Amino acid sequence: MRKWLPALLLLSAVSIFLGVYFGPVSLSLHDVTSSLLYGIELKLSRFTGINPGEKPDYFIIVWQLRLPEVLLAYFVGLALAGAGVTSQALFRNPLADPYIIGISSGAALGSAIAVLINPVYMAPFALIFSFLSVFIVYTISRVDGAVPVDTLLLAGIAYGFLANAVTWYIYVTRPQKTHLSWMWLLGSFNGSTWGDVKIMLVVSLAGILFLTWRWRELNLVLLGEESIALGLDLHMYRKIFLGVIATLTAFSVYTSGIIGFIGLVSPHIMRLILGPNHRELVPATALFGGTLLVTADLLARTLAKPMVIPVGVVTALMGAPFFLYLLMKHKRGELVA
Repeated sequence: MRKWLPALLLLSAVSIFLGVYFGPVSLSLHDVTSSLLYGIELKLSRFTGINPGEKPDYFIIVWQLRLPEVLLAYFVGLALAGAGVTSQALFRNPLADPYIIGISSGAALGSAIAVLINPVYMAPFALIFSFLSVFIVYTISRVDGAVPVDTLLLAGIAYGFLANAVTWYIYVTRPQKTHLSWMWLLGSFNGSTWGDVKIMLVVSLAGILFLTWRWRELNLVLLGEESIALGLDLHMYRKIFLGVIATLTAFSVYTSGIIGFIGLVSPHIMRLILGPNHRELVPATALFGGTLLVTADLLARTLAKPMVIPVGVVTALMGAPFFLYLLMKHKRGELVA
């Protein structure tokens, strides 16, 4: 077992525990551990029939409020980081992120339209419009059955501008209704449910396991057209990886809103430590992305308590300076995908 794996798993466990421990309501170490143990015993009692005993005083806060929020943050971080490292390989651009093909813009447009109809449809509309955006961008980019990366990138940027323009038109002309979606647009795990956690658990783990399984193809995709000479069906794998990026990102947006920079920062930090081989880079980036987003969520809940800052604001404050640093390195030719 490689040294980085137990280190990242331990870091993940510590960040999750700290995320549950700290919050607007101060809890003792005993409150947290007893509530977690009671929750585990309660789940196991369905199979063993053993009564878990008396419910701890803060069980609802720990098990029903904080733990789903922290776990959802972790699995969304896993998904965005995995989508980010795949985007950088697919576009052969170290500054690419999961939202570059218009997913976030489409999700924002979908949420704005949903608020006009009924706010309860905001998340489902965001999911539908995320996939619809990818389909539109992909269709526009096709040239004789192939999808050139540069054309896909430009189409995604152009579509993003168009979707954002329509979104802001809706926001300006219907301010009394669209104010409900501001918190979602900035990213938030407030009100997370165990249902959301189960969705992201399945989606994120399936996506990361697939990408880890296909690490050789990710390495070859970085070579561009040269990979065809090495036997790779480049056009097919571009479609596959684009579908994985879209799925991971769209479901992340569906459950938590638009959260930036996790998919940009995580791959770079892990690439500096482990190198460019996707065999190790994909799982390491995913685990680190989960830890990073749990940390950002913890800061969002504690920096201005009892107020909760949108987690997207925190990730932007963390990621924007790092992005500028990467941009300067890229400008000097020191940065490679």
